[in-house]
Amino acid sequence: MTNSVKNALMLLAVVLLAVLPLLLVNGDFSGADAAAEQIIKEQNPSYKPWFSSLLNPPGETESMLFALQAAIGAGFIGYAIGWFKGKSSRAKKQ
Repeated sequence: MTNSVKNALMLLAVVLLAVLPLLLVNGDFSGADAAAEQIIKEQNPSYKPWFSSLLNPPGETESMLFALQAAIGAGFIGYAIGWFKGKSSRAKKQ
């Protein structure tokens, strides 16, 4: 199996891991912002927010984007560690 096929399979696996939970899990994915807003409204019913969001995606989308951001960050960190490790091992061989 060539590297390009392996890379394509890994990319497919990552996409499936991001999409399948959204399709298969029926749950409440509301975040901390929604919980905080609910508590504020309970304590002070006359509270009015300063501004409202221009785009209100469903809670599942918000959670998925947060997880995607974390995965991309972890990928960059892993790549950097591997790159520096490879650079170090090449320098030791010379």
